[in-house]
Order: sequence, then C-alpha cells, then structure tokens
Amino acid sequence: MNHFDKDPLTALEALTAAQRLAFAPLAFQATAALRDLGVLTALAAAPPGRGRTLDEVVSATALSPYAARVLLEAALGLQIAWRDGAHYHLGKLGRFLLDDEMTRVNFDFSRDVCYRAAAHLGEALRGGRPAGLRELGPWNTLYEGLSALSEPALSSWHAFDHYYSDLAFPEAAERLAAAPPGRLLDVGCNTGKWAQCCLARLPELEVGLVDLPPQLARAEGRLAESGLAQRARQHPMDVLEAQTALPRGYELVWMSQFLDCFSEQQIVTLLGKVRVALPPGGRLWILELFWDRQRFEAAAFSLQQTSLYFSCVANGNSQMYDSNVFLPLIERAGLVVDRATDGIGGFHTLLECSVAH
Repeated sequence: MNHFDKDPLTALEALTAAQRLAFAPLAFQATAALRDLGVLTALAAAPPGRGRTLDEVVSATALSPYAARVLLEAALGLQIAWRDGAHYHLGKLGRFLLDDEMTRVNFDFSRDVCYRAAAHLGEALRGGRPAGLRELGPWNTLYEGLSALSEPALSSWHAFDHYYSDLAFPEAAERLAAAPPGRLLDVGCNTGKWAQCCLARLPELEVGLVDLPPQLARAEGRLAESGLAQRARQHPMDVLEAQTALPRGYELVWMSQFLDCFSEQQIVTLLGKVRVALPPGGRLWILELFWDRQRFEAAAFSLQQTSLYFSCVANGNSQMYDSNVFLPLIERAGLVVDRATDGIGGFHTLLECSVAH
C-alpha cells in the first residue's frame, strides 16, 4: 500500500513540521520526562472534564513549580495536553504515550538504544559502518555484543524485537501446523521463542537452531526451562563466514526478522546457502516486515525510521526493506516465492518459498 505518492502538506503545514523537526531532540526528551516523572499520570488521574492545575501537578509529582510548568507548556505545543484556563487536560496523544504498549516499546527502544547513537548517523552513512554503536559497546556489529548490552538498552532492545514477533508467531505457527515438517531449521533463532512455540504445538517436531553462540545459550536456556530442549539441536555458527554451510536434513528452513539484518548481497549469499541445504521438496519460510506493505502509514513510518537504527547502530548496511527491493533477491538466489501473505500478526509478511526449477 502506497502512503507516500504525493506531498501531503500545505506550505504552512510544512513550515510547522520543519520547526517540530528542528526541536525534535528536545521534544523527545520532554516527552520522556512527562511520562517518566509522572506528569502524564497526574493528568490522567484528574476527574473527568476537570483537568489539573499547575499546583495540583506539582503536588502529585513532587516536581518544582518551574519543572512542572515548562513540561506542561511543552506538552501543549506537542499536542500531548491541552489547557482550559488554569486546568491542563491529557489529550489523546498523551493517553497513547501513557497507556499504549506499542508506543511504549518503540519509545523506549529509541531512547535507550538509538538516541545517543543517532548523533553519529551521518558518519555511519558516509562510512557504511555502525558509527553510533560505540555509544553502546566496543563491537563491530550489535549482534556480537547483544547478550552483553547494559541496561536499560538490553531490555528495551528485546522488548522491541519481541513485541512484533510475538504478535506474528501464533498465526504463523497455526499455518505451519496445517502441513508440519518433521524437522525445522530456525536460522537466527535469537532467544528461542519461535522454536519454543513450534515445539510446544507440534509434539513430533525436531528443531535445529542456528545462531551465534551467545544467542544459542539463551535459546537453550529457554527451551530447557520449558522442558523442550530434548527435541532441539544447536548449530553454532556465523552464517556470514564464507566457509559456513547450513546443516542439511531439515525439510523447512525458517527465518524470522532475520534477513533485514543484512545487506542485499549478504541476503543473496545467505539464501544461496539455504537453497543448497534444502532437500528435494524442501521449503523456506521468511517472516519479514516490509514498509511498503503496511496497512497504516504509522507502521510504514516506524519501519522506515527503524532502518536508520540498522544504519547507525546494528551493522551499517541493512534496513527494513521495501518489498520491491527484497523480493528480487530471492530470485537471484535461485528460489521462488510460492505464496506471500501480508498482515501476519498485523504487520508481517510471510513468504513461502521453494527452490526454483
């Protein structure tokens, strides 16, 4: 769905939007303070239709009158709150910032993982490397140090990653159960949530797990805790290493939110390894988020901005792809998309692939 086929702004709207971008760093931090210092909660607790005065917000938050005033006035311009005389009211935007889980997950990810790193975006784009990653740790890519991230970045990263996959996994598992494989290879298994979901649903299934050793350790811990580890086999490897081959003997290869972590050429190389590993009649399922296939503009916007996280934090060369860029990579690797289903879990596309003949 195309949300970006025309200029939607009048000149005055564009000028206003430009000022919002000019002050965006301060606006973002003010929003965080409004939420985390209790101002939004104080406004939400007001009697219906009455709002809260400055003194009442001060009393509810223990902020100084000055601190409460500058935050409340910032909230007015940000359309987070509105004012009727001396009373401040929580707006619809403020309510979503306070109560909506998706907004909280996205906000915390931007603040705890991306905010300081984003200052290095220009350097990252010029050099093709994640220049902002040094704000988080001394690694070449985020994936090398993911298990060693400090808090709150570690929790915010996983909350962001899992929020969207958790929405999609039940529906994907239901589709898998309609024609279950005997053996499934989960490439980029992360913390093992998909493997756990499949093993719990399909009692005859065996799962192979492919990832870097630190991620496999966490996946193994999850499966052991749930009593499913006996049907899982670990294959520790760096899939980007030229000499690395994927293990064979698995009827279905699964990649969830994995290929967006790689450049176009790397994706072709990885999919080529899948093609070699698949047995006759084998299947490849790819679960991905494509910004051009989103129903709502806000979802497309979120994915476009997430691409910048890959640029300056994760690896410097990948993104959340436009499907028109991504789908030809599958063909280049000698595979074919047999079926594409949008809207899995609300946002994902499931690509069911096989070897081209």
